[in-house]
Amino acid sequence: MQIKKGIFMKVLLIKDVKGLGKAGEIKNAKDGYARNYLIPKGFAKLATPEVIKEWEEEQKKKQEELKKEIARLNEIKEKIENTSIVIKHKLGANGQLYGAITNKEVAEKLRENGIDIDKKHIEMQQIKTVGEYNIDIKLGHGIHANLKLVVEGE
Repeated sequence: MQIKKGIFMKVLLIKDVKGLGKAGEIKNAKDGYARNYLIPKGFAKLATPEVIKEWEEEQKKKQEELKKEIARLNEIKEKIENTSIVIKHKLGANGQLYGAITNKEVAEKLRENGIDIDKKHIEMQQIKTVGEYNIDIKLGHGIHANLKLVVEGE
């Protein structure tokens, strides 16, 4: 009995394919698998020189955009770290704040200072006493900024 060898074709993976490879790799895939599954489902493209060149240019463009985004986030980080905000809150009878300082209030104060940050990116515990606090703000791409917050009583 003779085993028939399959016909292979070179494909450029656009997405990670379990058992085959990661996005950006050029792999040999069986002809039927490539034509009937990988290419129609958008997991791969036929690895022609034009397609490979187009992929490389696209990756360079993505890298440039990522560098610009990281530079923009670092500028925001510097702005935040050079900013100190003061929030005044009513005090209760025991010297504690009436209510708590929320990340929404911090985001609004930052917005007043010209820094637009979503409240979901502000990591903080509930603040119920007067004092100075360092607030962690996640900007994305692993960049964190420390904001100095001063809470005063009214």
